[in-house]
Amino acid sequence: MKLFFGTFQGNHAFLSEEESNHFAKVLRGNEGDIIHVTDGNGNLAKCEVTQVTKKSVEANVIELQENFEQKKYYLHVAIAPTKTMERIEFFLEKATEIGIDEITFLQTFHSERKNIKIERLEKIVQSATKQSLKAYLPKMNDLTKFNDFIKQDFKDYKKCIAHCENDIERTPYNQILSEQPEKVLIMIGPEGDFSRDEIKTAYEKGFNGISLGSQRFRTETAALQAVFATDWAYNHK
Repeated sequence: MKLFFGTFQGNHAFLSEEESNHFAKVLRGNEGDIIHVTDGNGNLAKCEVTQVTKKSVEANVIELQENFEQKKYYLHVAIAPTKTMERIEFFLEKATEIGIDEITFLQTFHSERKNIKIERLEKIVQSATKQSLKAYLPKMNDLTKFNDFIKQDFKDYKKCIAHCENDIERTPYNQILSEQPEKVLIMIGPEGDFSRDEIKTAYEKGFNGISLGSQRFRTETAALQAVFATDWAYNHK
């Protein structure tokens, strides 16, 4: 299956300029080719290409599937970027393949990185979405200060903060998932963990302190563990 991002208008699909260039110049696609197009919002269409230029590709929709492989839950992971961005890029790729809906990058007290190139990270997520043949493109939010993030109204979310402070009450994440909440938000801290003040503030804002196991994970490993555990809880039990 050749999957591309585009938009739909009636029974017609239109690839973006970047996708059109890839189809025409890199793949040397032609009129009459059969492709699949997604808008990233759950719609997946089988299409026949009718017009090809380097800047635009148009196609007729043969078959449209709405809410293609829609998950039973909505998972939002807020994560502090690591000093080495390759580790975060690896997380984004694998989390997209497994199933994640939204990502926010956090600037915390112990953060190792104060800036990110959101455009590059968006391209990694787009590529992983196409590679894994998904019709939902995860939402990406730019770097946000911890205190600004937790002030937001995450209505209907089960809000969690993963940390390693053993003397502060925590609940196993699997126990949280056993309640089958429809929407889950989990915060993952930097290598130095969240500060005790940040943990306290999160608790005051209604976040549940959670543990991801007895071992101590690196940032991107902890985030992947949370993504995998969520997928397993809803789809494999």
